[in-house]
Amino acid sequence: MAVSVFDLFSIGIGPSSSHTVGPMRAARTFVAGLTADGLLGRTTRVKAELFGSLGATGHGHGSGPAVVLGLLGELPETVDTAAAPALVAAVRESGRLRLSPHHEVAFTERDDLVLHRRRALPGHPNGMVFRAFDGAAEIRARTYYSVGGGFIRDEDGGVTEDRTALPYPFGSGDELLRRCAETGLPISELMRRNERVWRADATIDAELLRIWGVMQECVANGTSRSGVLPGGLAVRRRAPGMRARLEERGRTGDPLDVLDWVSVFAIAVNEENASGGRVVTAPTNGAAGIVPAVLHYYRRFVPGADDAGVVRFLLTAGAIGSIIKRNASISGAEVGCQGEVGSACAMAAAGLTEVVGGTPEQVENAAEIGIEHHLGLTCDPVGGLVQIPCIERNAVAATTAIHAARLATHGNGTHVVSLDKAIKTMRETGADMKVKYKETSRGGLAVNVVEC
Repeated sequence: MAVSVFDLFSIGIGPSSSHTVGPMRAARTFVAGLTADGLLGRTTRVKAELFGSLGATGHGHGSGPAVVLGLLGELPETVDTAAAPALVAAVRESGRLRLSPHHEVAFTERDDLVLHRRRALPGHPNGMVFRAFDGAAEIRARTYYSVGGGFIRDEDGGVTEDRTALPYPFGSGDELLRRCAETGLPISELMRRNERVWRADATIDAELLRIWGVMQECVANGTSRSGVLPGGLAVRRRAPGMRARLEERGRTGDPLDVLDWVSVFAIAVNEENASGGRVVTAPTNGAAGIVPAVLHYYRRFVPGADDAGVVRFLLTAGAIGSIIKRNASISGAEVGCQGEVGSACAMAAAGLTEVVGGTPEQVENAAEIGIEHHLGLTCDPVGGLVQIPCIERNAVAATTAIHAARLATHGNGTHVVSLDKAIKTMRETGADMKVKYKETSRGGLAVNVVEC
């Protein structure tokens, strides 16, 4: 499977890539299939069923509205986040769903959007079944799995996998280091040459800088919007107040002010994500604040930082993310939060190490440090919301990524535990982890914290 950097960094909406972005894409894919096969005109009703983690925490993750928006033809990267609630409300009030500009069907959320809290499908913890009916007769049924980061696949595994031949393929950290040694290229340039099979250099640069622009806009929005996050936990937005206090304090001589700013950047992104705002999936929404926070650190506090460095950072981070996705998982419902926050920490650490002059070996070391120290991390969102402990967890992981990069650049890249061994351990730990600790809100903090 060929994984592009633009698969790992995609523009979408909160609060969850696997529970919001994936279901929206699956729903739209289902309707597109009806259209392509000439079945849309016969369709009088559609039904969506969500299983496993989607069923258990879908209410808190906004999975239901995401499915409705996907059936309406919306895409995560282009949907108007301000108008989306009104679109969903109109369907609920009218009991009608417009599958195309010229075709409308009956749709009642109680009967046609079912979240199974205690049932799962065999292919993945995030399973969905979509059905189309002509009167009482079922004319189409499709199963999809949301496998993390907004990626979806159908029961045949064929929705998003890309078999494109790459000039410098690598499936592991060891292979990546060998490719760099053979070519003399840094990781970012090796990744760029692979990306050229899909896009020209100018497009690669422009699109990565567009992603960086969305990250900046997300931080700007998150540090200017106050109030309480939706969902019932009464979690107040903290990023605006933290930013104001840091700006008022100015340069106090406290060197830890830099880390406070990193926390502001991460928290701003994840508060936007929790409110359903526009974010960059990096590589998931639950971990969306880590890479932007470390990139903001690079641009604001690293001498000589520039846009070219931002591009190199993202290319390097994408290379590490592709290895993790291939050999383990970036899905909290599959391996716990080690697969989301741990992966994002490794990616951010690798990107920062590259742009401060690290060798490929030091980059690999930084990524390994980032993932190693998140092994075993559970995914236990309180109330099924991507708020507690998710928001603070991103801030902590962003500072860990910076620390990992600094540790790696103090060494020569030689270390005992390889990135591949850490990824293998993450996969095995996820397999051993009880299901209740994998984004079900039936274990950990989710049952030990009283919902407000």
